Amino acid sequence: MSKKMKTALVIINCILLAIGNCGGPLITRLYYRNGGKRIWFSSFLQTAGCPIIFLPLLFSFLRRRRRRKEEEEEAKTPFFLIKPPLFFASVVIGLLTGFDNYLYSYGLAYLPVSTASLIISSQLAFTALFAFFMVKQKFTPFVINAVVLLTLGAGILALHTDGDKLAKETHKEYVVGFLMTVAAAILYAFILPLVELTYKKARQQISYTLVLEIQMVLCFVATCFCLVGMLADGDFKVIAKEARDFKHGGSSYYTVVVVFTAIIWQGFFLGSIGIIFCASSLVSGILISALLPLTEVLAVLCFREKFQAEKGLSLFLSLWGFLSYFYGQIKSEKKKTPTQAQGTQLPQLPITDSVA
Repeated sequence: MSKKMKTALVIINCILLAIGNCGGPLITRLYYRNGGKRIWFSSFLQTAGCPIIFLPLLFSFLRRRRRRKEEEEEAKTPFFLIKPPLFFASVVIGLLTGFDNYLYSYGLAYLPVSTASLIISSQLAFTALFAFFMVKQKFTPFVINAVVLLTLGAGILALHTDGDKLAKETHKEYVVGFLMTVAAAILYAFILPLVELTYKKARQQISYTLVLEIQMVLCFVATCFCLVGMLADGDFKVIAKEARDFKHGGSSYYTVVVVFTAIIWQGFFLGSIGIIFCASSLVSGILISALLPLTEVLAVLCFREKFQAEKGLSLFLSLWGFLSYFYGQIKSEKKKTPTQAQGTQLPQLPITDSVA
């Protein structure tokens, strides 16, 4: 992959991740604020936008087919490049993602966006821990410092659970929502290194087109997982009524929120696994944490959420942890020789995929 192509991919995936990471929680909270109550349906929407991925896959297919014709190759051009081992690995990751979607949707139903975002910031600590065991990510004093600070930040919120409860919410609902969000952070912290490990252990070359196929498979499986939950919980029986009773616009506004929820969350998932392809799972986790301040500000501005001293201190510790890790990585990269630096990255493969 050329340097320009790699840079373009990094920029594109960072933009997708930023849109999804900041916009996803906000629009999901908008659904709940305006009368939405179906947690499984909200989980379903987080990955239901996966058919969008067919567009870039179609472009890639047409490009590969044209190139084969120009090279006068007789073999047919397959639409999908993914092979069974990678396909089944993507199915497993998809099931975990579907369950993670439910945990997060449940938590966000009972927590303000700002609080949920601060809890999710602890994900970086767990990502570093899982990456250490799964993909041999090295620990440094700066990583350890980041882990401690992010854990303390989430712990401060746990000690002050009554200050920012939503209207008509019980203490029990708040606590359960808090614990569900923590569980979601831990599970997704496990998923990120698992994706990186899948890339490394795959029995075929990983290209960005193949990354798109992995994304489509895991999102489709996650969507089916949540669809089963919707059927079991009876969501389809009440969605039409929920749409009619939706505040500020009724069914039409409800449809807009639903459609944009699916699209925006798809940006988050594609951006996160795209950054893993371009760099690593830990870098993906760092970028998610780096977008925390913007999500915080948008939540306060859009929903007029409270921002008590505890949140301020938690945010400060989270940012301190992020900067500590980032500074450590800069120092570490400066000490590496070019050979060492190349050996710590995922092998970068041409975006113009070969079938082999």
